[in-house]
Amino acid sequence: MWSALVLSFAVVFVAELGDKSQLMAMTFALRYRWWVVLSGILAATTAVHLVSVAVGHYLGLAIPTSAMAIVGGLAFLFFGLWTLRGDSLDEDEQGKAARVTRSAFLAVLSAFFLAELGDKTMLATIALAADNDWAGVWVGSTIGMVAADALAIVVGAVLGKHLPENAIRLAAAALFFGFGAWMLGEGLAPGTPAGPVAGGVTLAVALAVVTGRALLRRRTEVARVPVAVEEPAER
Repeated sequence: MWSALVLSFAVVFVAELGDKSQLMAMTFALRYRWWVVLSGILAATTAVHLVSVAVGHYLGLAIPTSAMAIVGGLAFLFFGLWTLRGDSLDEDEQGKAARVTRSAFLAVLSAFFLAELGDKTMLATIALAADNDWAGVWVGSTIGMVAADALAIVVGAVLGKHLPENAIRLAAAALFFGFGAWMLGEGLAPGTPAGPVAGGVTLAVALAVVTGRALLRRRTEVARVPVAVEEPAER
């Protein structure tokens, strides 16, 4: 069991470095508290990797990855729209923190669950479970993914402290749109570079629109600032 745990931890941790899951974790950490994001990732990863080891060790069935990618892509487009809309609760309403935290946890959990179904990490976990102790693979792969995403959460949390709230909201929405297009491309045209291309183009367009809106808003605010007129000194 321990050898399977160490092996699966190393494989999944390395596989997650630079993966879109890390970017997703960083994006969520820009908007929500780090412990909410991390707990959502832990819950989703635990469930997905349990499915993975079951498939690899017991079932040997194919997962409809294309359908899951399409569902995940639509979910991310929804997250992008939700982020643009912002939190609708009043600042003075009691229980706001609890409601926002619950919504954020469910968003992170569902996003990572859908994104990881059919991902290379899941396929690697299935392959490892076919030849190694399933419990060790389950625990090791879960810890490996959470550890890799925790690095991205730290980056997102640090960036979130030094960026304006509106800039964070718009950038996070742009990233969600990019993730959604990426997953839709993978689901509609599996085995082709359609996913990364669609995600990159969508992200570039979204960031351009966000930057343009921010610059326009900045100019408008500057134009509204009254210019002080110096009165001539009395002789």
